[in-house]
Amino acid sequence: MRLRHIELFHAVLTTGSLTGAADLLNISQPAASKALQHAEHQLGFALFSRVRGRLQPTQEALLLRHRVEKIIQDLHDLQRLTANIGRAESYPLRVTCTPTLAQALVPDATTLLRKAFPGTTAELFTQHSAEMCESLMLHEADIGLTLQDAGHPGLRQEPLCHGQVMVIAPPGWWSPAELAQPLPVAALAGQPMIGIAMQDALGRMLQSHLTQVVPAPQTSVWVQTYQLAYSLVAQGEGLALVDPFTASRGSGETVQTRPLKLQLDIVLYAVYRVDSPLNPVQKRFLDLVRQLAQQMLAPA
Repeated sequence: MRLRHIELFHAVLTTGSLTGAADLLNISQPAASKALQHAEHQLGFALFSRVRGRLQPTQEALLLRHRVEKIIQDLHDLQRLTANIGRAESYPLRVTCTPTLAQALVPDATTLLRKAFPGTTAELFTQHSAEMCESLMLHEADIGLTLQDAGHPGLRQEPLCHGQVMVIAPPGWWSPAELAQPLPVAALAGQPMIGIAMQDALGRMLQSHLTQVVPAPQTSVWVQTYQLAYSLVAQGEGLALVDPFTASRGSGETVQTRPLKLQLDIVLYAVYRVDSPLNPVQKRFLDLVRQLAQQMLAPA
């Protein structure tokens, strides 16, 4: 299929009629009808059949639909990119981050960035660390933000901030005097806990420390994200070990927080491709992320 046939095919799928497709593409209805006939003749099968005055895609057309929509999306992305090239203040920002960092850190940094660079377009999405590395290497994103060591030869890691593993508990769980002190790992013995079933280095490391506690914590609920653990703790389901950014998202009225007395740093990393130097917008974004992260983790 030629590109103009693909655009017409997508326009008919979108509008359900040749007239609507012609209007969408800014061409005449006879020209749209002739182009559709030409496309079907080249393909050797019909793309649409008329049902109650509307064009319905054939089974063959439905097989093509997903691929055609992907091509159209790629064309739109290309148009956006070419529109931004040459305007230094309008470099597109494509950031992938873990769900934890999407709660406040990344949105806040993006908002501040766009105040400094109003013409910048931003694409933000969340992934776990392994998926993040793949997206960066496939050029689907330019910067990744994670609390894990990526350890990928094609990616550079830049530490932005250091924090501690935190223990969160329902309100009123600890006294004010206890809140002022780190919690020893041994104090988790026999306590009701929310288990973090994360298949990453941090999750495995935390679980390995808990397996050495006797008697073992009472874990009856397992979750895949720190955000879910936070919500369950806030509802009184028990304690949870989380990263410092998750712990800082609420106040003492939602959950109580104490650092875990453990020699284990949690590092916020910016990850990007070795062969792609950061542009001015990306550098400014990382500066904002670093500043906000340090503010969030600063002692009260």
